[in-house]
Amino acid sequence: MGSSTSYRSRRKRRGCSSRDPDSIFVTDFVYRRQFGIEWGHCDPAGIVFNARFFEFFDRSAWLMFEAALGVPLHDLFKVYDIVGIPLVGAQAKFLAPAAFGDLAEMESRIIDIRRSSFDVEHRMFIKAALVVEGLETRVWAARHPDDPLRMKAQPIPKDVVAKFKDI
Repeated sequence: MGSSTSYRSRRKRRGCSSRDPDSIFVTDFVYRRQFGIEWGHCDPAGIVFNARFFEFFDRSAWLMFEAALGVPLHDLFKVYDIVGIPLVGAQAKFLAPAAFGDLAEMESRIIDIRRSSFDVEHRMFIKAALVVEGLETRVWAARHPDDPLRMKAQPIPKDVVAKFKDI
């Protein structure tokens, strides 16, 4: 069983990683959730297999959007006329192992929003110790107007940006 909360934070980050002059440096909305490390997350040694961290990041990104926008995930596509927020880049820094039975706490926040893409920072803790840091780049995507089987990046709506940016 897990739990989740979101909160507004005044913690400032150091610098903006974007090279895009139209980017918005975002730090205000932080999504936090707790979940247990299950046997299925682990390799035979009983520690989380590294690819599973990317699954944790993905789930947290989607839940963060649900919490920030107040729209259930299954309605997000219809409300914003998108096909999703696909992942176009990901990286992680593994600092310590997470093991079967651990209670994990994941913090996720958007740290940079550009015209049609954004960066999500994830930090996972076990017993208050940082065990992994992750960074995802995602795109706000709608159906391609000429081919409904393809996606096309779209500008992120201003009301969506407003839910994440500093007040």
